[in-house]
Amino acid sequence: MCTDAEKDLWNALQTLRAGGVILYPTDTVWGIGCDATCHEAVERIFRLKQRPDSKAMLLLVTDREMLVRHVREIPEAAERLLANATRPTTVIYGGAKGIDPMLIAADGSVGIRIPDDSFCRALCRRLGHPLVSTSANLSGQPAARCFGDIDAAILRGTDYVCTRRHDDPCETPPSAIYKISDNNEISTIRE
Repeated sequence: MCTDAEKDLWNALQTLRAGGVILYPTDTVWGIGCDATCHEAVERIFRLKQRPDSKAMLLLVTDREMLVRHVREIPEAAERLLANATRPTTVIYGGAKGIDPMLIAADGSVGIRIPDDSFCRALCRRLGHPLVSTSANLSGQPAARCFGDIDAAILRGTDYVCTRRHDDPCETPPSAIYKISDNNEISTIRE
């Protein structure tokens, strides 16, 4: 017999594999996601959020092994930063590869996080690709920290809404974001 969590994971995975868009809780805020290699789904998320296509979106990966497949290198500064992180941390890496070009910033970079959430990691692992993870809000609006904060247009615009964590409190902030330069310097984007 399948548990509710397994059913939720299976439904989300089938939606992603079919090129669909999901609404799901992450280790930070609620996110809108799709397979980061599926151009049509990535385009849909940009339209749904009413987001300029010049603004890149971050990705979730299962682990370091998946990360190295999608960036040119993992700088030493990033390794140190992640080893000492005390909260969810997104790193902007140069040399993005193997993902839809719309997700790559003009300078060739991409923001990636290894989530501290078993559901998100399982979803990425079973999908076999990075997962787009952009906050579940219209562009320019505050991030949806809990399910009740999600705009009705976002709810209607996705193909599958995960059933887990709808009743969680609205206490989780977005991830910290840092950018690593080519000379291994760390810039704070969001703390």
